[in-house]
Amino acid sequence: MMMKLRIRTFVFVTVFCVAALLIISCGSKERLAVNQLDTPEHHTFTGLKLLDQEKYSDASRAFRMAIQLNKNYSRAYSGMALVNIYTGKYKIAWENLDLAFKNANDSSEKLFVNVSKIRYYCANDSDPRWLDLAKEQFNEAVAIDSEHSPAYYHMGFAYKQALEFNQAGQMFATVLQLKKTHIYDANYQLIFLQQVQSAHPQTRAGKKIALAERLTRAQAASLFVNELKMKAIYAPMGSVVSDAGMQTETNLPESTAIEDSSGILPESKVAAEASSPAAASVPVKIFAKDIANHPLKNDIEIILEIGIRGLGNDPNGNFNPEEVLSRGEFASMLEDIMLKLNGVNNKTDRGISLKLMFPDVSPEMPYYNSIISVASQRIMKAKNLKTGEFYPLKPLSGAEALLIIRQLKNKFKIID
Repeated sequence: MMMKLRIRTFVFVTVFCVAALLIISCGSKERLAVNQLDTPEHHTFTGLKLLDQEKYSDASRAFRMAIQLNKNYSRAYSGMALVNIYTGKYKIAWENLDLAFKNANDSSEKLFVNVSKIRYYCANDSDPRWLDLAKEQFNEAVAIDSEHSPAYYHMGFAYKQALEFNQAGQMFATVLQLKKTHIYDANYQLIFLQQVQSAHPQTRAGKKIALAERLTRAQAASLFVNELKMKAIYAPMGSVVSDAGMQTETNLPESTAIEDSSGILPESKVAAEASSPAAASVPVKIFAKDIANHPLKNDIEIILEIGIRGLGNDPNGNFNPEEVLSRGEFASMLEDIMLKLNGVNNKTDRGISLKLMFPDVSPEMPYYNSIISVASQRIMKAKNLKTGEFYPLKPLSGAEALLIIRQLKNKFKIID
């Protein structure tokens, strides 16, 4: 019995001591380095590399290891802020930036905080003053170092996001002049901005869509409405036909089949609407089931009312606004627009354009006639100028779509 009591006492004391050691260990905010590479600087450098590779969990781990070694290391807190910015944790990111600012001891660390805050405001633009706040951080950075390339580079992104393309271009051009960091990326951004500016987007909607890497159906509808002014162009016309077989005409025959979001309406309703006095002049309204809360809802509904081949509802009454368009699909829409504008004689243009064949566009393709038609009018051209390939199944960017619409406007003398 005495032996068992001693064993229990020994076990209790041992467990207590281990627990105490664990509590002390967990409560400690710093640890000792285990090798030469186990330093705050090395872990932060590694974290930033992982951040560029979008390996956010690994980057976060690296920054935490840096902070474990030095709880006052400003650059690690800035790094943690960037991880949280890119993962949408803005409140925590701002707390990280606050710690980074409080622990910044030299100009290098202060500059890193300034640039990180510019990136914060670009990502979290819910504050209507976000651009002005980003400018304040930029001004503080260049006051410390007027040749700090990262400040100019990320301020260029801020102006680009704010759709102030001229200022963005100036920032990226300065990066190239400084010849320090971000040279390749700044050059890429300058080329992109030149492409956007050559397309001359006339509306805020057009400028915003110009930044899209892949054009969606909703964005195409918005460009046709805002940049091409489709509603104004089609207003004088007698009729338009959608890809769903829907006809809206200034004088609708009683036998016309009319569709709504649920499909074909009953014959009795068609007859009643066709015989009403308003039926002769009011176009039929078409609805889509999946755009109720979409920010481009109004533009989509205008396009549905106008009717453009390839840009209507599917058989289930859905528009599929976020579906990415291919170059071939966009060519089909453009051909339909050109036909409605009465600017193209199909037989003549397609006959002339036989010399414009693309090696990756065969007559068996569903978009063959459309691609030949728009190419013969110099509205669209090969994507790969070296090989002459059109890339009919690949997506196009917002900037590309704007350039194509600009070509269409020039061809048909459509005034902005």
